[in-house]
Amino acid sequence: MPSKVSCLYLLTVVCWASALWYLSVSRPSTSYVGQVNIPIRNTLKVNKNSTFSNIRTRSVNPHDFGYLINEDKKCESEPPFLVILISTTHKEFDARQAIRETWGDESTFQDVRVVTLFLLGRSTDVVLNQMVEQESQIFHDIIVEDFIDSYHNLTLKTLMGMRWVATFCSKAQYVLKTDSDIFVNMENLIFSLLKPTTKPRRRYFTGYVINGGPIRDMRSKWYMPRDLYPESKYPPFCSGTGYVFSADVAELIYKTSLHTRLLHLEDVYVGVCLRKLGIHPFQNSGFNHWKMAYSLCRYRRVVTVHQISPEEMHRIWNDMTSKKHLKC
Repeated sequence: MPSKVSCLYLLTVVCWASALWYLSVSRPSTSYVGQVNIPIRNTLKVNKNSTFSNIRTRSVNPHDFGYLINEDKKCESEPPFLVILISTTHKEFDARQAIRETWGDESTFQDVRVVTLFLLGRSTDVVLNQMVEQESQIFHDIIVEDFIDSYHNLTLKTLMGMRWVATFCSKAQYVLKTDSDIFVNMENLIFSLLKPTTKPRRRYFTGYVINGGPIRDMRSKWYMPRDLYPESKYPPFCSGTGYVFSADVAELIYKTSLHTRLLHLEDVYVGVCLRKLGIHPFQNSGFNHWKMAYSLCRYRRVVTVHQISPEEMHRIWNDMTSKKHLKC
């Protein structure tokens, strides 16, 4: 009799075979897409939204988007040591599957509970929404909120993750926020950095800390208008490619965001919220926000590496897993 994994794999292949051409085209445009009113498909169930009772009433950024897909029972049985929030887009099925089969596998560590979740907004393409819904029914590791999924809405995607942790997984100890093209050395992250046997930290935030200022060139991907952010310097912020924080910070950032003018640069915006909270992010050289040529010994020293394709992810994971006995 075929195993459950085999059945899931075959079902995945069938569900996706008819729409593979979607996965081969380019990523969604990075041009701005506003919060337009597009009718919600009836096939997507909106779960009741939880609220926070002690938030000040007047909000400049209410984040009142409903859940289109939710996994609200994910942390009920046992609070996880680590929640992994992965920002992704609808067409990146191969990247999500590679992460599920490598460093994002929740069953890798027997004594350390890990929860992996992929964060999405809503696509303007009905077929892509349907494909993600089918994927969610198979793997139960996707969260979708009712905002348009676009580059300029990445901040909303991160706030969705913060809100989810604060609402449905507040007893977790740590959270990793990262992207779908990142390789994560989970052993370094869990056992060298976070150390499950030690007392959990509070108001903790770490990653690759950047000290910089706004780019005023309108041609830049990271352009910041003066009327949106008039200051000449950004507060210290961690590269959005990967950062780790204690779970109590998720609720703090989410609540602070409700009264903080939204910025389209997600990592900068989180830094602005941290400044308001009086939390200073710690620099950690293990977080790399650039691509790094693979070598076993080099990758053993890092926590994250950027710009890793699904094929590279499998190759790196398999090599590191099979050569644990080798010394550098």
